[in-house]
Amino acid sequence: MSTLMTVAILGAAAIGEWSEGAIVVILFAISEALEEYSMNKARKSIASLMEIAPKEAYIKHGNQEILVPVENIQIGDIMIVKPGEKIAMDGIVSKGTSTINQAAITGESIPVTKSINDEVYAGTLNEDGLLEILVTKAFEDTTLNKIIHLVEEAQAEKAPTQQFVDRFAKYYTPAIILIALLIMILPPMLTSASWSEWFYRGLTVLVVGCPCALVISTPIAIVTAIGNAAKHGVLIKGGVHLENAGSLKVLAFDKTGTLTKGIPTVTDIISVKDLISKSSQSATESDKYISSASEETIKSLAITAAIEKGSRHPLATAIVRKADELNISYSDIEIDEFQSITGKGIKANVNNELYYIGSPKFFEGLQFNNDANVIPNIEQLINELQSQGKTVMLMGTKQDILLMLGVADEIRDSSKRIVEQLYQAGIEKTVMLTGDNKQTAATIANAVGITEYSAELLPEDKMLKVKELMSRYKKVGMVGDGVNDAPALAASNVGIAMGGAGTDTALETADIALMSDDLSKLPYTISLSRKALKIIKQNITFSIGIKVFALLLVIPGWLTLWLAIFADMGATLIVTLNSLRLLRINKS
Repeated sequence: MSTLMTVAILGAAAIGEWSEGAIVVILFAISEALEEYSMNKARKSIASLMEIAPKEAYIKHGNQEILVPVENIQIGDIMIVKPGEKIAMDGIVSKGTSTINQAAITGESIPVTKSINDEVYAGTLNEDGLLEILVTKAFEDTTLNKIIHLVEEAQAEKAPTQQFVDRFAKYYTPAIILIALLIMILPPMLTSASWSEWFYRGLTVLVVGCPCALVISTPIAIVTAIGNAAKHGVLIKGGVHLENAGSLKVLAFDKTGTLTKGIPTVTDIISVKDLISKSSQSATESDKYISSASEETIKSLAITAAIEKGSRHPLATAIVRKADELNISYSDIEIDEFQSITGKGIKANVNNELYYIGSPKFFEGLQFNNDANVIPNIEQLINELQSQGKTVMLMGTKQDILLMLGVADEIRDSSKRIVEQLYQAGIEKTVMLTGDNKQTAATIANAVGITEYSAELLPEDKMLKVKELMSRYKKVGMVGDGVNDAPALAASNVGIAMGGAGTDTALETADIALMSDDLSKLPYTISLSRKALKIIKQNITFSIGIKVFALLLVIPGWLTLWLAIFADMGATLIVTLNSLRLLRINKS
């Protein structure tokens, strides 16, 4: 741009068109100022993020409260946050209860209640309680700083369309100079036309050929969209991911914690020995059941809880929570040789006896001494529970199945509506990928409107399934929790992680992170990406179209230098205003 403008201005001076040269300089300066203003406006969300966290905080030293700059706060310090103050550092509540407005980080408008052991983030607002917070991250590692850093990187990263425009401009500028030279030389040489007139027309070609609007057409749309997304709690980690999200045809979902609430609850506790008399027990009546259950059954449940205590799987947490609710003592049970078998279950040694806990499929290869009449009852009950959308877990040894547990994970209230909104946003197909059994998967998929599902998948199976979908549909996105779905997220065109605010893994590995545990941000993200892609195409088409039209005006001599720069400035302004429309897109 500078090359073309400099040559044109010097050329205007050379032929004595000082006033037109001056007008070109003034209008070009105005154009550059408008461009800078619009880019700053587009980046304002990051500037506002930088301002939301306080620069100092009160730290507890003995009985004193000392005001300390955030850069000097250390991990392990106790931070005092009073009602109405913003939290300066990431940490864990060590004392007190309050509601925290996390809108700046997660985009959630409804404040969240925080109490002891709950995580809090820098930049969020403490509304009504006095909190003591144990600092867990250094200033530069806070979630807020990571978001700012990642969004700044994302806005600087060039999208594929922008890379194309840059490559195009690399050849475009010399081409315009060559065309201008030919216009200056050929007509006077081939005809009796005036050299000064065609030299002037050549200068107008240089000015009108300046690709200001074209060069800004993509980056301003990318910056605006990424900034708007960050303001709404969606972290898009680059223009390439924004463009890819805008062209997705298929979205694959993990089930647990994505379509469901991710908080499984034990619904059925069944002693296999009781199946001889066909008596099973729902956990809704579990207090009565446990009080009348045999000592052996209570022992089996205690061993199950003791083993599961060593696992971080949501189903394990549900079992431990149920044992606590039933006041079953398991903490004194010693566990040896604990081993987790990914996607299947766990095994551990208790009092020199090897116990297995896992899915019915996990138990298929084991030989049992259970009564031959009991096995059909087990299979029948497994089918019944699974048909209700429940996950069945068995507990036993190599010889006997001792306990059966039914676990259910409630579907999110919004899941069905979100899937419908995704179809409205242009997604052609939705797929659910889960490690759960086929019957549970079918129940969940039908309930939320998912068109296809694959069940009983290990993490590597999910990755292979995503690759298979990509071979069929080309553009496939994967939505998961960013931890056990990492292979599938990485394999997809766009990996979308939920609940990124509390998960470093999601921030680091996903292409897009929904900063709150809120699936409703997904249709907004897809709509924003599609709108951004549409606006980029409009900008490029308009920028090139206006150049072609203006160049045609050179032939009859209707284009003057000042009109050429005015057309270029007008095109830049129109492209800018068109891109800034992305700021108006809100999460519905």
